Amino acid sequence: MDLEVRHLRIICAVAETGSLTRAAAALRLTQPGLSSQLRRIEAMLGGALFERRPSGAVPTAFGEVVLARARAVLPTIDELLGAAALTARAEPRHFRLGSVNAPLLGGVLAAVRERYPAAKVSSRGHGSPVPLVEDVAQGRLEAAVVGDCPGYELPARPEVVLHPVVTEPVFVALPAAHPLAADREVRLADLAEEAWASPHPDEDRTREYWCATFLAAGHRMRTVHEVDGRLLLELVRGGHAVSLCQATFEELPGIAVRPIAGDPLHYRHLLAWHREGPLADAHAELARHATAAYQAAAERSPVYLRWLAERERSG
Repeated sequence: MDLEVRHLRIICAVAETGSLTRAAAALRLTQPGLSSQLRRIEAMLGGALFERRPSGAVPTAFGEVVLARARAVLPTIDELLGAAALTARAEPRHFRLGSVNAPLLGGVLAAVRERYPAAKVSSRGHGSPVPLVEDVAQGRLEAAVVGDCPGYELPARPEVVLHPVVTEPVFVALPAAHPLAADREVRLADLAEEAWASPHPDEDRTREYWCATFLAAGHRMRTVHEVDGRLLLELVRGGHAVSLCQATFEELPGIAVRPIAGDPLHYRHLLAWHREGPLADAHAELARHATAAYQAAAERSPVYLRWLAERERSG
């Protein structure tokens, strides 16, 4: 594990707030996730950075040394990243894009290629939006497709513009043979006793949002399988679990997608770019192409199209 800028920001946030809980909230991380990262940072540096007291987290003598250097280094790094972004903006030759699992990336690629036909364009995916936003802030990516949930929004970064594209309902993915698949929509209460397949809890607080929504409705989300990607789909297809999915998710053989009654869950698709980066002037094209890509994905989902039509009729 190498020391990264985000690790320095974690150290400073804990020191400034005096609390792992408050630092996690400020950084939009879960408290267990931040604690786990802090332990890894301490193991890498070779000593405890904070002493946990009833009154809060207090830097150790070793922590004070590290903290002083972190506070000295971060402004220089931010200045360096800003200067690098300005240079890249002047001479765009290679555009690096990132994306979570969402239908917008193709549109962003098209926008960049349309505006800069001679430039090289590459992309990479990540399961969590937080590292992607950090990469945009640090100049490792020119733009990224990310997302968040109501009340669990991504942390604001002064260097990064987070542009909302669309907010959609969250649907449920069921085994095709599941009794609930016969319904046009599924009630949250009907899912309370199901075995769930959910992504690993991480810096992305989506799973925390799901669980909180269930608890607010008086139910508990019983996650039996912590998986994602293809393995998650195979568990649903095999009848071993249910899961939540984006509204644009296309039904696959063995998997049925259904809306949730009352639309209790939502997901917001966002574009992220550096405020001083080479794509800042192309934001209108990025947003337009991303919106078109999303609309095309919606049209490939009969379940979502029906949901949209019903909402339009109901006003």
